[in-house]
Amino acid sequence: MVGRIPVMNVMPLVDLGRQPAKATVGEPLPVTATVFREGHDRLAAEVVLVAPDGSRRAPVRMTKHATVPDSYSAWVTPDLGGAWGFEVHAWSDPLATWEHAAGVKIPAGVDVELMFTEGKLLFDRVRASLRADQTFEMDVLDGAVLAATDTGRPAEARLAALQDPELASVLHANPIRELVTVEGPFPLYADRPRALFGSWYEFFPRSEGASIDEETGKVVSGTFRTAVSGLERAARMGFDVVYLPPIHPIGEVNRKGPNNTLTPGPDDPGSPWAIGSKDGGHDAIHPDLGTIEDFDAFVARARELNLEIALDLALQAAPDHPWATEHPEFFTTRADGTIAYAENPPKKYQDIYPVNFDNDPRGICAEVLRVVRYWMSHGVRVFRVDNPHTKPVAFWEWLLGEVRSTDPDVLFLSEAFTRPAMMHGLGAVGFHQSYTYFTWRTGKTEIEEYLTEVATESDHLMRPNFFVNTPDILHGFLQYGGPAAFKIRAALAATSSPSWGVYSGYELFEHVALKPGSEEYLDTEKFQIRVRDWAGAEAEGRTLMPYLTRLNETRRAHKALQLLRNTTIHYSDDDSVLVYAKQAVPGDPASDTVVVVINLDPHAVHETTVHLDVEALGLGESTFTVHDEITGAEWTWGQHNYVRLDPFTEPAHVLVVKGAR
Repeated sequence: MVGRIPVMNVMPLVDLGRQPAKATVGEPLPVTATVFREGHDRLAAEVVLVAPDGSRRAPVRMTKHATVPDSYSAWVTPDLGGAWGFEVHAWSDPLATWEHAAGVKIPAGVDVELMFTEGKLLFDRVRASLRADQTFEMDVLDGAVLAATDTGRPAEARLAALQDPELASVLHANPIRELVTVEGPFPLYADRPRALFGSWYEFFPRSEGASIDEETGKVVSGTFRTAVSGLERAARMGFDVVYLPPIHPIGEVNRKGPNNTLTPGPDDPGSPWAIGSKDGGHDAIHPDLGTIEDFDAFVARARELNLEIALDLALQAAPDHPWATEHPEFFTTRADGTIAYAENPPKKYQDIYPVNFDNDPRGICAEVLRVVRYWMSHGVRVFRVDNPHTKPVAFWEWLLGEVRSTDPDVLFLSEAFTRPAMMHGLGAVGFHQSYTYFTWRTGKTEIEEYLTEVATESDHLMRPNFFVNTPDILHGFLQYGGPAAFKIRAALAATSSPSWGVYSGYELFEHVALKPGSEEYLDTEKFQIRVRDWAGAEAEGRTLMPYLTRLNETRRAHKALQLLRNTTIHYSDDDSVLVYAKQAVPGDPASDTVVVVINLDPHAVHETTVHLDVEALGLGESTFTVHDEITGAEWTWGQHNYVRLDPFTEPAHVLVVKGAR
């Protein structure tokens, strides 16, 4: 039923409240609602957070929108992990009703003494509700009562005394609530901060420390012991999470050769995503990488470096995976009796059997949960899930719920480049982060629209992770943009999303595609071991590592860059110059405020005027100092500012507002 004071269109709400909206410990969360009533009496509303233990936090007053009728909003912040709720409380506000009426009637000479008498009665009610230690408030209210009853003074002076800011503050903090309506609680789930904020670095362990045998010319695989060098490189650049593609035995049946060919040589390693062989399946380690003890040591070293290991969870099997013989019911059997391999026409993946969740759902669920818990027991608390959109959403809701019930710190990243409904649905049922369309957003307008979407429209459903490249995706912008393009995309991803990612080789400007029009790398690491000369590149300055390091240092130093729901788009006169800002507390210039200006054209210098929405930032018409976190330069800025961005030297300003004056 509708309450006495109707409260409608409450957000954030996921699937009519059947799923919790996404929240993070320490992350401000906007709550909005439509609140109205009959007639002209004033009303007010507030948000009350309900903690996991059932206790209620102090209410936060909602603010009425300046231009949208009956729209109210407030920001609240969960301070503990777990299942939260929030309520919207609305009430008739006799104090605000009186203030409005008095401000109109008394100057007009209408019901003057009646209005003062009604005000006195309201002030008396507020005073009676105060605690004994609220002496300041009592004194303010006593003064208000005196002003209201002092018939010896002009009405205008008495009204002015009742419009004093101190009195207004006391009345706002101690409202009279009548006809209170409570809607909720509506569910939230607050995850640990890494679910929202982190810098990800992806590498193939078999390529880390790989070498070429001088006698045979064959490539010698890296191991978990040599791959420690990759951990140390990631740590030096300030990354937080190291993501590993599958580390399991690779199938030998239908193994793919270089560049996805069907004619592998005897020494070709195959694709790590073709999981399983005579050496084991999803709970085994490829013999070339080492043993489970080596993996444990690798995870321990990562922990020493303040890194988390994210492991790939790819629910598919090579034809010689143990599941193919022990559990053929896990797959689809075709009319000729063979098991169907994966296809995404015109692409064919002869080295992979997709799992069919309709044949033996109970058995598949039990086996996948066993595998996940096995790796959890070896220190893995983050999983990057391969192609989750090709498995039932109900399965993911069950699996992630099972893990969350015992280990709420374990996180899952959805690698689903697919339709928005599926991406949002996967986020709604429990995935903590999601790959996004960021890679394909390169123009100014489409980037502005996408940043707005992920920050304010889909934020309650999914958290974005802006990967600049992946082993599958080498966008044309990077293929033809030169080193400047790599800087532009890194600066954009690192400052616009609290989570971003880099696939190794990006810092070496690897940019050659398999063929024109393709987003596949030439000699893709998916099918071969890549030997890279990291030390030589660093010694010769042929690397983006210092730039990535500076971006990650800046992210760690500024709370504003660690949040999602705080992005505002600003303006420039140039179609190639993008401007946006992030604030630790939206609209509060005293909080950490970062303004980012990026030249999106990797081929030319652009000069233009930047126009800041100073009202949105709370800066008004003041001037202020901005400090560029990349170059160290400082300028005095205001609402309108000249910029010149040379992509060949520095295509982006990452500006910290140091103070208005």
